[in-house]
Amino acid sequence: MKKPFLSIVVPCYNEEEVLNETTKQLTEVLMTLTERELIDPESKVIYVDDGSKDATWQLISEKTAENPYISGVKLSRNFGHQGALLAGLNAAYEKSDCVVSIDADLQDDVNAIIPFVEKFHEGFDVVYGVRGKRDTDTFFKRNTALGFYRFMDKIGVKLVPNHADFRLLSKRALKEFLNYKEENMFIRGIVPLLGFPSTKVYYDRNERFAGESKYPLKKMISFAIDGITSFSIVPIRMLFSLGVIMFCIGIGIGVYALIQKFIGHVESGWTSLMISLWIVGGIQLLAIGVLGEYVGKIFKEVKGRPRYTIEENLFEEKMAE
Repeated sequence: MKKPFLSIVVPCYNEEEVLNETTKQLTEVLMTLTERELIDPESKVIYVDDGSKDATWQLISEKTAENPYISGVKLSRNFGHQGALLAGLNAAYEKSDCVVSIDADLQDDVNAIIPFVEKFHEGFDVVYGVRGKRDTDTFFKRNTALGFYRFMDKIGVKLVPNHADFRLLSKRALKEFLNYKEENMFIRGIVPLLGFPSTKVYYDRNERFAGESKYPLKKMISFAIDGITSFSIVPIRMLFSLGVIMFCIGIGIGVYALIQKFIGHVESGWTSLMISLWIVGGIQLLAIGVLGEYVGKIFKEVKGRPRYTIEENLFEEKMAE
């Protein structure tokens, strides 16, 4: 019986410090799976260089030449983590029976890929890697992440808590996923929409092996905003509700002012006026900002520009040999 071809897609941005160890560990995982006859011996790791400024692509090229399990795709510039991941998934689709995505920093346990593949053989199309605990995260990151998951659930977006982009997709799940063509890709929100049989594999998250995190606070906030605005119009509805409340308060203040006028209390209320102006002004700016976020996404979508550009595809060349 033909063994499934597994591709492991690894987005990379300035990962020269960790790439040697990542290659070593992923090669060992592929060798173990091959020995257990769970995958095709030709299965590959696909590194996606997302416009790195260091020697990441040079290392990928060298390892592709010396290691039969390794291949790579080079993007023409930095398209961001989600763009690089999408490029790798697209590159892997045609040849692969299943695809695993994982970050290069080794915080996700590469050995969890083995039970991923076992679950695939049991008939699951989607296998989520879920962190059993978040002890390696700071108090701030851990609690803001949990708050984000709770908020997304409240506005109707069903995410898998404590799951990032470490997962397995079968070929048919990947095919349906690639039918989603929006510019603003929030992958961890789209995958649960596919509806195929899914399961979870729990693992303990490690410290980053080397180098610096590519997700500082600014990027984390931007990522959260993208996730919220890509999947829900609840923020706009919340602003509408707030507008109705403020309108009702305004009517109440107007009635109160008229009553004060008729009974002769017409002293100017400087403090209340200033407070009212600041509150209303702040709400207006907030509303304009939220609406602007949605309009900006519409602007990006209607242009229909490519989500990434591939400069070099060593995976395709290697598979053609």
